[in-house]
Amino acid sequence: MERMAVRAQTIVFDVVLAALAFTVAFFVAPTQPELGLGQAGALNFFQLVSLYAAIAGVFALIFRGELSPWRYVSIPDALVLARSAILTVGVFLLAVFVLDRAEGVPRSTLVMAPLFQMVASMGVRILRRALHEHALESISPLKIITDRVTQAPSLLLIGPPSLADTYLRDVARTHNPTYTPVGIIGTDRRDVGAQVRGVCILETIDRLNEALADLRRWNRYPRAVLFLEEPGRLRGLTADLLGRLKTDGIRLLRLPSIVELSQHDGLTLLPMRDINIEELLARDPIELDRRAVGRLIQNRRVLITGAGGSIGAELCRQVAAFGCAQLTLLDFSETALFEIEREMRETYAYVPVKAVLCDVRDAKRTAAVFAEERPDLVFHAAALKHVSMVERHPAEGLLTNVVGTWNVTEASKACGAGQMVLISTDKAVDPTNAMGATKRLAEAVIQAQQTTAEGTRFSAVRFGNVLGSSGSVVPIFKSQIERGGPVTVTHPEMTRFFMTIPEAAQLVLHATAACDEDDRRDSRLFLLEMGEPVSIMDLARQMIALSGRKDIEIEITGLRAGEKLTEALLDETERALPAAHKVMEVVSNSALRVTPDHLAALAAVAETGDTEAVRTALFDLVSQVRGEKPGPAPSLRVVAGG
Repeated sequence: MERMAVRAQTIVFDVVLAALAFTVAFFVAPTQPELGLGQAGALNFFQLVSLYAAIAGVFALIFRGELSPWRYVSIPDALVLARSAILTVGVFLLAVFVLDRAEGVPRSTLVMAPLFQMVASMGVRILRRALHEHALESISPLKIITDRVTQAPSLLLIGPPSLADTYLRDVARTHNPTYTPVGIIGTDRRDVGAQVRGVCILETIDRLNEALADLRRWNRYPRAVLFLEEPGRLRGLTADLLGRLKTDGIRLLRLPSIVELSQHDGLTLLPMRDINIEELLARDPIELDRRAVGRLIQNRRVLITGAGGSIGAELCRQVAAFGCAQLTLLDFSETALFEIEREMRETYAYVPVKAVLCDVRDAKRTAAVFAEERPDLVFHAAALKHVSMVERHPAEGLLTNVVGTWNVTEASKACGAGQMVLISTDKAVDPTNAMGATKRLAEAVIQAQQTTAEGTRFSAVRFGNVLGSSGSVVPIFKSQIERGGPVTVTHPEMTRFFMTIPEAAQLVLHATAACDEDDRRDSRLFLLEMGEPVSIMDLARQMIALSGRKDIEIEITGLRAGEKLTEALLDETERALPAAHKVMEVVSNSALRVTPDHLAALAAVAETGDTEAVRTALFDLVSQVRGEKPGPAPSLRVVAGG
C-alpha cells in the first residue's frame, strides 16, 4: 500500500505541474481573452486547464512514469516526459477543437504549455537527484573550507572516463567519505584537461609519473589508487610501476570484477579491495550467458563434492547466487567443510544449505548421501591435486581421484541426478606424474559412462592452473617474498596456463549449461579457453616488483620428479571443436573403455601399498587409454595444443 501511495503521489504531482504549466502559458499569451475567463460559448479557463491536466494524467499512467524513481532520473526519463507533454498538447488541441473549435485557447499557449510542462517535470526530478547525490554542496560557500579540512585520504582514479563517471556517481549517491577523489588518469590523450563530475582528468597512463609529481607539488598526493577496470588490460601499466607505488605507501585498489559483479546488484554491495597478481594477467572479460546458467541452476538441487576446496567453494558461491533449490556441501575435510558452510549460511541465508562430512572413496557412504539428498546436478571437485604429494603417495591419489570419481558416477546414476560434471586438469594430458595419470583416468571414467534417454548425463571440464588456489605458485611465491626470499622457480623456461578461481568456476557453469541445453546424451569432455601460457619466471618477477622490494632473488631449483616444462591442453589423440563462448569440446579417440574390472584391479593394487606397483598400474592403464603400448615409465615430451 505504501508503494502504491508513493506512485499515486508522483502521478498527482505530474498532473499539478501540467496544470501549472498550462496556466502560466495561458496567462503569458499575448492574445489571451479578457481575464482569461474564455469567450462567450467557449470553454472557460478552468475547464481548459482541467482538461489539459486530465489528459496529462492519462499519459502519465500510460507511460508509467511513476515507476522511475526521481533520484535516478536520466536521459531516457527526460525523453518519456517530452513525449508525454507533446502527446498531451496534441490530444488537448484535438479535444478543444471538437468541443468549441478551440476558440478560447490562445495559439501561443499550445506551444508554450508543453515546453513549460517538460521544463517543470524534468526540473523537479533533476533537483531531487541533485539532492540525492549531494551535488548542490558544490555551490556551497563553505565547500572550499570543508574540502581543506576534510580527513578523507585522497584517491587517484585510473581508467576510462565512462567508468570514472559511474564510480563518482555511485560515491555521490552513498555520500561515501572513505576517500576524496583528486584526479583521474585516463586512457585517451584527447580527454586530458576535461572534468568528470568536477574531478579533472590529469594525464594518461603512460604519463602517470608526471601526474603524481604534479599532485605532490599541489599537496594532493594520493594515499590510494583505484583501478576502474582490470589492471592487466590497462596499457602502460607494469608490475614495476605498481611496485613503486606500493613502496611510496600508496594502496592499490580495484572495484569488483565482472565475474564478481555477476553475483551482486551493484558496485555499492562490494567494497574496493587490494589488487592481486591475478589482475596483472590480461584476459578478455568473460561474457557469461546468465540466462542459460540460470535455467541450469534455478530451482534445482545441487550437490558439490570437494566443497571446501578452492574451486568447490567458488562453485558453491556462484550456484547459491543463481538461486538453487537446495545446496549440499560434501567434503572429507572437517575444517574446510565448516568454513564453507558458515560462509554459505551467512552470505546466502535464503538458500537451503546442508553440509555432509563424507569421503568419496567410501562407495556405500557416498551412495547413501546421494540417495538422501537426491541432487539434480552434481559437480565433482573432490580430488588430491598437489603434484608432489600425489607423486609420493600415488595409491591415495588413485583411490580418491579415480575410484572416488567412479563412486560419484554410480551414486549419481542411482539417485537419478540429471547431470554430473567432473572438474579435471590439463595435467591429465599426456601425464608424466601420478596426479596427472589419476585425473586422466578420472576423465576416462566419465567418458565410459553410457547414458540412456532418462539417465544421468556425464561431462568433464578440463582447465589449467588456477591462481590463488591451494597449491598454486602464487601463494608460495607470496610466502617466499614475505620471508625475504629467495623465490624458487624450478626452470627458467617453465610456462603454465592460468586463470582465476572465479573465472574457472564461471566457465565450468557455462560449459555445463551448454551441455544441458542440447539433446546429446553421450558423455562429453569440455576444455576451457585458457589464453596464452604464462612464464613462471615472469610471474615471479611480477610478484617481486608488485611487492616493491628489489632485494629478493630468484633461485632455479631444477625440475622435480614428474614435472613438465610446459603443459598442453590437448593430447595427440584429441582434437577440439567449438562448443560455446570460451568453451571447446574435446573429441577423443580413446582406445580403451574403462570398466569396473579395471577399477577393481587398480584398487586392489592400491590396497597393497606398493608405490611402484601402483605407479606401474596407473601408467599402464593410461597408456592403453591413449592407445600406446604399456611401458615402464612415461616419456617426457611437450604436446602441442590444437
